[in-house]
Amino acid sequence: MQVYLEKLREILNLEVFNKTLYDYLLAVVIFLGLLIVFRCFKWGIVRSLKRLAKKTQSDFDNRAIVAIEKIPPLFYIIVALYFPLKMLVQDEFAIKSIYAVFLITVVYVAIGFLQKLIMFAVEVFARKKGSNMAAEATFIGLNLIVKLALWSIGLLLVLSNLGVDITSLLAGLGIGGVAIALAVQNILGDIFSSFSLYFDKTFKIGDFIIVGETMGTVRHIGLKTTRLEALQGEEIVIPNKELTGARVQNFKHMAKRRIMVNFGIVYDTPVQELREIDEVVRKIVEGKELVEFDRCHFKQFGDFSLNFEVVFFVASPEYNVYMDKQEEILLAIKEEFEKRGIEFAYPTQKLFVAK
Repeated sequence: MQVYLEKLREILNLEVFNKTLYDYLLAVVIFLGLLIVFRCFKWGIVRSLKRLAKKTQSDFDNRAIVAIEKIPPLFYIIVALYFPLKMLVQDEFAIKSIYAVFLITVVYVAIGFLQKLIMFAVEVFARKKGSNMAAEATFIGLNLIVKLALWSIGLLLVLSNLGVDITSLLAGLGIGGVAIALAVQNILGDIFSSFSLYFDKTFKIGDFIIVGETMGTVRHIGLKTTRLEALQGEEIVIPNKELTGARVQNFKHMAKRRIMVNFGIVYDTPVQELREIDEVVRKIVEGKELVEFDRCHFKQFGDFSLNFEVVFFVASPEYNVYMDKQEEILLAIKEEFEKRGIEFAYPTQKLFVAK
């Protein structure tokens, strides 16, 4: 037995490329051991965590586990190879190359993992706000910004760990960033304004809005512009930056519309009939569906008429319903006044001639 051990020891001490067979055997054992550990992690621990995640109410842990499961097998192979190769390789250039491949692989997988989690968090937040075409445009913009930020940080991290002096690079990027920002400041302003419009929920697709002297129905909210369909049918394109800096009237959020009607009665109308007008108008308004009566008053003595003011509310934000109810009430008032012999006034003048 002692003889076999001695021979085995001699074989293991044989040198190949300045390394003993024992070193190569140890490297293989470390490589295979790491692969087994990663395999146990992926098929054992991750599966157990997945079962536990199904019992929770949050989807964040489920998405994190799915992101871990989608890590490519090549990542585990490269990580498992790194430590044995680092132990065997002696050439300085080869060591740096192996470390560079290892670092780039780890940073690449880590950035992809973080990107998925960040976008999922944004998606969950947006889901609470509602989902529409504006959400799609916002996600595209946020995804672009998150990618640029993460990959920029990852690139700087790799270069810094590989011994590259990134001080001058950061200064150059800062100057270049300022120049680019100045060149595209209007575009960037519109893009960030689209985020503000979406998360603040100023309006959404299908809302009828008025911006200054422009009015129309919102048909599309993009990264740079918002498109309205005007009452005449044409398309109006407004930069998002103008919308965040302007006063926007959103009629879609109205629970009801207020209507004020003025009419005049001839001066020859008896006082008793004037007293009955308030009650007549009130009964007409209250007899209509989706209409809430507010008040009716004898307002003033006009130049040629006795003026009344009526106020009521239509319990609908739709413009067509608003106009239909106003038309019904005006026709009913005209019909009732004709039955009672009450005359509406119109501009008249009396000429007195002195003899």
